[in-house]
Amino acid sequence: MKERLPPLQGLYYFFVAAEHRSFKQAAEQLFVSAAAISQQIRQLEEWLGCELFIRQHRQVTLTTEGELLLESAKLGFGHLQDGVRKLNSDPNPNRLSISTHPTFAQHWLIPRISSFRTQHPNLSLLIDPKNELVNFQDGLIDVCVRYGHGVYENLDSHWLMNEILYPVCHPNYQRQHGIYTLNDLVRAELIEDVLPDMNWEIWFDMLDKEKSPSPIRYDGSQFVMEGVLASQGVALVKHSLAQRFINEGKLVRIDNYAVQSRYSYFLCAPKGYFRYQKITAFHNWIADQVDNFCVTDREQINLRELPQQQAGLFKLPV
Repeated sequence: MKERLPPLQGLYYFFVAAEHRSFKQAAEQLFVSAAAISQQIRQLEEWLGCELFIRQHRQVTLTTEGELLLESAKLGFGHLQDGVRKLNSDPNPNRLSISTHPTFAQHWLIPRISSFRTQHPNLSLLIDPKNELVNFQDGLIDVCVRYGHGVYENLDSHWLMNEILYPVCHPNYQRQHGIYTLNDLVRAELIEDVLPDMNWEIWFDMLDKEKSPSPIRYDGSQFVMEGVLASQGVALVKHSLAQRFINEGKLVRIDNYAVQSRYSYFLCAPKGYFRYQKITAFHNWIADQVDNFCVTDREQINLRELPQQQAGLFKLPV
């Protein structure tokens, strides 16, 4: 008895031809010639040492051995098809869980998410705010929004939008300290994030301005936002986080300069997840939201690009 299996292609050609009882119909289904079907089956018969079909002028019928093999082939290919369907199917089609940075969730995503809920009321929605990269292996998260270069191992990344950075402060702080232009920043208390492209020193170098004293540093843009809203000083912030506070009059921009960040926002998920209907829906929705956001409030901004990356600077965790 032979322990190894015959060629899988020959088995599958046999299976399709046996189901149709026709080499011609099998060839049409598989987009090959009838001669190719016949050749594969002849090689399979030689490998097995028995005939599987009785070949007649206009039809073929199965031999006893062919009937036995067909029953096993049905089971085998049926299990394979079930396995492929499971790999390509969403295990939780009615639940969408999204991971993203806490501040982006609080100040950009959550204020807009109601429209997604309106479009997809049957989806149970979870937003998981965290700074750490997601471990998708436990199946708790479906997709994440990340700020970086968009290169993450074993993940597909879809670009969402670029980011711009500029200085802001509370209106009360501006009035109390007379902070209206970039030159006025020398007498301001500066606030910055520890993230590399949120660095005041680099920003001043780019604008060829005098450096200010050591700033207050927070580990997390959520704390930077809290500090500037509490009138602690002038913060270098992301447009995506500050824009709504500026519109509400809770923050004011200092001058009209901004810099283009090296990093962008990406929608990320394991390879294959973007076939899921719920993730396609979310991708389409957030892309529309980004388009609407990016065409507003940038007309009066004098945008500059950061200088070329220097060794050891601007390295984000991956």
